[in-house]
Amino acid sequence: MTEHLPARLGLSQQFDCSYLPDRQEQLLVILDPSCYCPDKFEQLLALGFRRSGDQIYRPHCPICNACNSVRVLAQQFTPSKSQKRKLNKAKKVFTVSYSEYERAEYYPLYCKYITQRHQDGSMFPPDQSQYESFLFCQWLPVTFIELRDDDKLVAVAVTDCMHNAISAIYTFFDPDYEHYSIGSIMIMEQIQFAKQQAKQFVYLGYQIDECNKMKYKTQFLPAQKHIGDEWLAI
Repeated sequence: MTEHLPARLGLSQQFDCSYLPDRQEQLLVILDPSCYCPDKFEQLLALGFRRSGDQIYRPHCPICNACNSVRVLAQQFTPSKSQKRKLNKAKKVFTVSYSEYERAEYYPLYCKYITQRHQDGSMFPPDQSQYESFLFCQWLPVTFIELRDDDKLVAVAVTDCMHNAISAIYTFFDPDYEHYSIGSIMIMEQIQFAKQQAKQFVYLGYQIDECNKMKYKTQFLPAQKHIGDEWLAI
């Protein structure tokens, strides 16, 4: 399974799109159990798939193709002048650490983030079972990249790890620190983590040009966008 989709696939029902309010969303879901391992998931990432919890999916909408997977070429990434300023500002305040296990302090931070930043989204109000089923995975190694102000947890980037790539699943942070551009900082920390681990790609999920909230993903260069069956330079 290097160029073709697995034989066992499912198609979800249509539902309201979370990003484009005038659209309907539908998902192509992997049903083949043999695909649920790091090596085959990495091949599926290269075909535009992603995971949510334990499930692997890809948008397969009937009249829309606005979602395009984006990946950063980690080893060639160089921060822009603006990104360097953000990094230098953050280095004066924060420290970065890594964990292979969830910590009890994550969920309260997640709740604060969702409650203050995403009251209009599908994850509000925050719920423990939804949090666990969305972020964690039983068949794939997950690294939690932590940002701290002294001992205070400020941000967590949930990051999947494969042989040649990492995938940015979700970042949540303390809204009190929003002026530090925490979202951008955590993506650059994921890129730095990929460099340290000699990974080629950092998958950032789906870019939706028509959604202002998603445009930030093309600011980390060099990068590629998955259009049709090809990865094209951004």
